[in-house]
Amino acid sequence: MLYDLQGEANMSPTVGMLYSAVKQNNERLRFITDGMSQEEVDYKGPNNKFNSTAQLIKHILVVDLNWVYRIKGQPLPQTLKEQYGPMIDENNRLPMVKGLSLCTLISRSEDVINLLKDSSTQLTDADLDRTVTFGHENEKQATIRWGLWHMADHNRYHQAHINQLRKWYVENSLLN
Repeated sequence: MLYDLQGEANMSPTVGMLYSAVKQNNERLRFITDGMSQEEVDYKGPNNKFNSTAQLIKHILVVDLNWVYRIKGQPLPQTLKEQYGPMIDENNRLPMVKGLSLCTLISRSEDVINLLKDSSTQLTDADLDRTVTFGHENEKQATIRWGLWHMADHNRYHQAHINQLRKWYVENSLLN
């Protein structure tokens, strides 16, 4: 398999490259979680002190969904807010997720990537300079270019947490 950061044929060059980074990280997320049992998906690390893989994947997809709608210049529809839930809970933590299958989480994540793909085909490289507002507590400004990069970077960042959870899960399984 050849890895490259080329976008789809119907995307402008820079938009396509950034979209490709997001898409490839989403594919890597699917790869590193492949074969996880429901118990492992819900595992919260030693002493249940960490976010589970389910929480992390759901968080990634909710963040990405919010960015897709920022890129579109539209508010996140209420139906999607209800379907996907909040980014953080009332205690500024990732919302609890338990019993949601890996298949469902990955499928929802792919749905968001498909929404991003549709939005990205509408963007020109010049559109990447447009600024949008983001953040929960204090609003910040970012370009769409930064938002696309952030989607890829944020996904990869939490993949490191998932890899650590997998290591702990195996170690814990060996001890029991």
